This record gives sequence, C-alpha cells and structure tokens, in this order.
Amino acid sequence: MEKQAAVYLLASQRNGTLYIGVTSNLVKRIWEHRNNAVEGFTKRYGVHTLVYYEPHATMEAAITREKQLKKWNRAWKLRLVEERNPDWRDLWPEIVE
Repeated sequence: MEKQAAVYLLASQRNGTLYIGVTSNLVKRIWEHRNNAVEGFTKRYGVHTLVYYEPHATMEAAITREKQLKKWNRAWKLRLVEERNPDWRDLWPEIVE
C-alpha cells in the first residue's frame, strides 16, 4: 500500500484530538507523523495514532473527500471511526504489512 491516494484520521487517544489528512503515500506520511519528522499540528499536539483511512483511486477524489470530512462536525467524525474501528486500534501495523 505505498503509492496510493488516501484520506486518513489520526487521534491522540480514544475520543481525543483528531487530525484529518490526505496523501499519495500513506505509509510514508504516517511514518512522518509518528516520528515527528514534520513540524505542525500533529507534532505539537501528539496526534500519532492512525485510527481510520480510506484509499481513493485518484488524488483529486482523496482531496475532495478530505475537504468533505473537515467540514463534518466532531460527532460525525467520531462515529466514522467507531463504525470501522470501534476499539480505536492503531492501524499502523495494518498498512505496513
């Protein structure tokens, strides 16, 4: 799952601070977040746990979805995570297999 357009959600903990992002290389981008390789929100607030992601056929589709999710209220975002990942497991091992 290297070069693949994707939207992802990171969390600081269950029901904690959320971050929504988009990338063309999910493994690389999540590694950067987990290792504080890039300055910004996730480093500042310790948001490193991958709790949700969805692959897309194109970057255009992924960016459209990211913009949509960013407009959602918090309850909808939490429900999205809960539906696919009710235990709020870190999905990092799943994407690096």
